[in-house]
Amino acid sequence: MPVEPADPSGAGATYAAAGVDIEAGDRAVQLMKEWVKKAQRPESVGTLGGFAGLFDASVLKRYERPLLASATDGVGTKVAVAQRMDQHDSIGHDLVAMVVDDLVVCGAEPLFMTDYICVGRVVPERVAQIVKGIAEGCVLAGCALVGGETAEHPGLLGPDEYDVAGAGTGVVEAGAVLGADRIRTGDAVIAMASSGLHSNGYSLVRHVLFERAGWALEREVPEFGRTLGEELLEPTRIYSLDCLALTRTTEVHAFSHITGGGLAGNLARVVPDELHARVDRGTWTPGPVFDLVGRAGDVARDELESALNMGVGMVAVVPPGSAEAALDTLADREVEAWVAGEITERAAGADAVTLTGDYAR
Repeated sequence: MPVEPADPSGAGATYAAAGVDIEAGDRAVQLMKEWVKKAQRPESVGTLGGFAGLFDASVLKRYERPLLASATDGVGTKVAVAQRMDQHDSIGHDLVAMVVDDLVVCGAEPLFMTDYICVGRVVPERVAQIVKGIAEGCVLAGCALVGGETAEHPGLLGPDEYDVAGAGTGVVEAGAVLGADRIRTGDAVIAMASSGLHSNGYSLVRHVLFERAGWALEREVPEFGRTLGEELLEPTRIYSLDCLALTRTTEVHAFSHITGGGLAGNLARVVPDELHARVDRGTWTPGPVFDLVGRAGDVARDELESALNMGVGMVAVVPPGSAEAALDTLADREVEAWVAGEITERAAGADAVTLTGDYAR
């Protein structure tokens, strides 16, 4: 049956009328090009704008048996804070950290990343700021940004809403893969300080500070020496080059990236079934943001520890004789680190990881 035009004036439907602005998308690409150029490696091939990113795989020839490592992630509801503050470059940095610090856990060197930015409405300058942060993060991680996608989804997202995701690829020699099979009784558990909340637990943080406590992002917080919003948008620390430096200067058995699930939950992923990691809370003091969330929401310590990193963003498990060298390497790289525990035999029925004592004050 014939379909009558919805518009009696006879005007045809357009993509723009549906909410998609192709010209704005093209302008966003032009604005981001300068930042993508900064995030290249010698193996990067081609220019921004192709259908696929290219990377010269001949770099793998120097490996005897190269294994490719792949990881993908996002930054969760931290984007809601960035949107409310209209500050978007640090989100890109967060995205890189979440991906490359997963790659390096097995000992892989991050080679390249791609990103996906989904927006309700393309604001070229905003998209360029996100990509700027991604590019700067890639430089800090030593990897290339070889491509990405920006998609406009009107009706699915609000005009000022967006989400980001990324995928990365790295390489590690087959005989150098790190993990649970290398860990031995007596190994030292070395904690590396986080820069703050990183990119996990923001649903809890937002619920506590905004919905329950009613705090504004502009509120000055003496314990932080800055506003609440500035603290919440502190970029996630990127550890990939620091971890790779450790593997070159001393023996490392395993890494653990402390993200959702907290210190115990993530460290347990690399502890063998027959062994146990005992971590002493008294070896460090979590930053003031963790205490604030706990007090403002009357959040139990176990709940905080399962949702937040509590001041530890990465863990290295090393032989006891390598602990001092590891700490020296990290100090040279200006990464605060300390021996937080050790690996022991696991008693029957015991958890893989135990946190003991109280946090230092």
